Amino acid sequence: MTDQHRVDTLGAYGNALAETPVLDELARTGTRFDRWYTPTAICTPARASLLTGQAPFRHKLLANHERNVGYLEDLPDGQFTFPEALREHGYNTGLIGKWHAGNEKNAAYYGFDGPDLPGWHNPVENEDYLAYLTEHGLPPYKISDQIRGTLPNGGPGNLLAARLHQPVEATFEYYLATRAIEMLERYTRDRESDGKPFFLALHFFGPHLPYVVPNEYFDRFDPADIELPKSMSETFVGKPPVQQNYSDHWAFDSMPIETSRKLIAIYWGYVTLIDEQIGRVMEAMDRLGLTDDTAVFFSCDHGEFTGSHRMHDKGPAMYEDIYRTPGIVRIPGAPAGQVRDEFVSLLDCTATFLELAGLDTAPAVDSRSLVPLVSGEQPEWSEDIVCEYHGHHFPIAQRMLRNDRYKLVVNPESVNELYDLERDPDELNNVYTLPDMAGVRESMMQRLYDVLRGRGDKFYHWMTAMYDVGGVGYDPSLSGFDDATYQK
Repeated sequence: MTDQHRVDTLGAYGNALAETPVLDELARTGTRFDRWYTPTAICTPARASLLTGQAPFRHKLLANHERNVGYLEDLPDGQFTFPEALREHGYNTGLIGKWHAGNEKNAAYYGFDGPDLPGWHNPVENEDYLAYLTEHGLPPYKISDQIRGTLPNGGPGNLLAARLHQPVEATFEYYLATRAIEMLERYTRDRESDGKPFFLALHFFGPHLPYVVPNEYFDRFDPADIELPKSMSETFVGKPPVQQNYSDHWAFDSMPIETSRKLIAIYWGYVTLIDEQIGRVMEAMDRLGLTDDTAVFFSCDHGEFTGSHRMHDKGPAMYEDIYRTPGIVRIPGAPAGQVRDEFVSLLDCTATFLELAGLDTAPAVDSRSLVPLVSGEQPEWSEDIVCEYHGHHFPIAQRMLRNDRYKLVVNPESVNELYDLERDPDELNNVYTLPDMAGVRESMMQRLYDVLRGRGDKFYHWMTAMYDVGGVGYDPSLSGFDDATYQK
């Protein structure tokens, strides 16, 4: 699992310049999902959804600890999680790398083996990482050539990238892969001695910004070869004003276009560094004789703007750049080289893990096993997908419905959005108010309302009051005192 990873950085997803042979090979030998979405484009709630098999509104861990404005910071006691279920049924369970699915409750709390690595970025002062550097005689973290925007007060903006003065072997990514291989060897010994099965997760902190990488990755791609996203021409006309505010937060307009090209080039280099480290783990699997009977998953928690729509990071805008992500699954014995276009979610990994382990998938209530799709079957599947957002740098509630052609985003405090992804794949033109979109707008609004109400996502309550969704059939005030209902 990676963090903040754009789908268009991989060769398997059509990037002709990408250097991602390991992940491309995983796609060639497994199943690549072309419509794989995150339930929400923010680290902690997305990771908590993977942990629980529940949508964010249900598990209620809705924001990252670092910018939390009053939401929960840990899952409640007694919450179902898949690693605890696996351990109860005799599994070794390990997690190497980024946790970020709670504050007080760390990965070990839920039964994961591995070093405690909290936070949102590479914790380069972590004692286990420092011990690794000392053990191997490697130099400490040091950077130069920092890339930042300029804030309105003239001060430096957020760090976006920097040159790392360490050899590859000293990078946090190499360290994580090394620790994962060590645990893979340990779990293999347990498997050989007593048949103990295992689940092992390797969660890289990258390619999340800031993109801090050694010379050979910082300069690996020529910025002149980078084709800028068409959505860099974003004007924010007809869009929720918060998007312009978010662009200002990242000081995008204070940087020359050449800097944006360089940032994208460094980002691609970061992806290559991670691909190489995944390759080391895959080679260890081969060496240990695990490849033929071990399922392998690759995905991330959400995407990254990298200048798209004149923004960086992720935030209060439900564009494909941050919601559609890579998703590749290889299950031994399943057909190789499949490409599926069903709408699936990171959430669906939870039920898939449980089914592969022969366990009950029912507790993962918002998750559906991908095993039938990876096995080449043609099950009935939803023709759309719902995603949600609750806030990051500032709280804002959004819900999204995406189907084959259109995307609806409901912003109760602002401007709603509707995009025709067939005519406008870059989501530059909000057609929500166009008269000829009335039929699409109304049918999608009703569909979103029905799905949210069926799930129990109380966001639907605001839709009742603001939009003609009809068929209320309940006390709109949720007070229990009002018996006036309306049936259209």
